Amino acid sequence: MAVFVALGAFLMTLFGGWTARRVTDRRHLVLGLAGGLMLGVVGLDLLPEAIHAAGEDFLGVPRALLLFVGGFLAAHLVERLLAVRQAAHQDGRVPQVGLTAAAAMVGHSLMDGVALGAAFQVGGGMGTAVALAVIAHDFADGFNTYTITSLYGNDRRRALAMLVADALAPVLGAASTLLFTLPEELLGGYLGFFGGVLLYLAAAEILPEAHHDHPARSTLLCTVLGVGFIWLVVGVAG
Repeated sequence: MAVFVALGAFLMTLFGGWTARRVTDRRHLVLGLAGGLMLGVVGLDLLPEAIHAAGEDFLGVPRALLLFVGGFLAAHLVERLLAVRQAAHQDGRVPQVGLTAAAAMVGHSLMDGVALGAAFQVGGGMGTAVALAVIAHDFADGFNTYTITSLYGNDRRRALAMLVADALAPVLGAASTLLFTLPEELLGGYLGFFGGVLLYLAAAEILPEAHHDHPARSTLLCTVLGVGFIWLVVGVAG
């Protein structure tokens, strides 16, 4: 089931790359909705489940929350390191910088697939919620992978190759979970860490990008609708 759902992420990533080539004026609404879906999944479903599964506290704090903060900080650190490297070559348009950044996004998409498979090991409700978040934000992944590869002077062939690699990554990640079953405590810790990464992407990347050129009420409404939809999914699944 997880691999089948990951095919949706594959298609959404390709759609994001296609949109990057033919930017439309409605992209901000899609990104606003994606940010709301991700926020809803993390706060309303993924984090509570991770706290429940991760077991005992560590120094008075639930292990899942510690890993949640660690995931947020790790995503922030990676983003900052890439930003510094990109800034150092901003005028030179060094192709390797764009490829490095795109490769980092491919690695992240691979972890998306692993998280998707792990979520379905918990249960169908958790798997559905995480699937919605992964598929929603893979639009932005595809858009950014194609854009950043091209931005640093790589030709269309390389940009498309990185886009396809990013699209295949969640499918491979989900397929890998067919080979093993994570212990409940380890699964809870991983989902906590992944939740921190997901929240960072929503708060620091997707939502600011959604409002950058279109600070409209319709974009904010899409974000609220995304959160509300996840609340509905959690309620029905529960």
